[in-house]
Amino acid sequence: MRWSRFAPLIVLFLFCLPLLLTNQRNSGPSIEIVPDEQASPSTDIPPSTGIIEAAFRAGTSNLIVRDTGVVDRILADDNVDARHQRFIVRLSSGHTVLVAHNIDLAPRVSNLTIGQPIEFQGEYEWKPEGGVVHWTHHDPNGRHVGGYLRYSGYVFQ
Repeated sequence: MRWSRFAPLIVLFLFCLPLLLTNQRNSGPSIEIVPDEQASPSTDIPPSTGIIEAAFRAGTSNLIVRDTGVVDRILADDNVDARHQRFIVRLSSGHTVLVAHNIDLAPRVSNLTIGQPIEFQGEYEWKPEGGVVHWTHHDPNGRHVGGYLRYSGYVFQ
């Protein structure tokens, strides 16, 4: 029979196929953009309206915050060590914060446009210019409160 000479190759292929598929699925971090209605970001943190401003006045850092503002300026990416997409958000009070969104762990916010609303959850760090919000992504090690950005109908985490 003709098929008998291909039997060892077929067996080898059938044995290796699951291994190849497993390695393909686990070949790196899972980064995806999720439509807002399908997302389930951790929102146990109450909206922080006024808390960022109070933290800035007090010089407080390491504070988990959730707030909404509008994109005020788009800055160049920070490509030193972990890559971060950077932009300034103006809160309803007029206070501005830098958002440093790690694009090695979460997807880049696509089509970011000045003047558009954005919701964020992350960790606030005091800086004299107004402060920075980082950890706007999941923690791949599960040791830090996960953050996110909600923009234009999608959640980036």
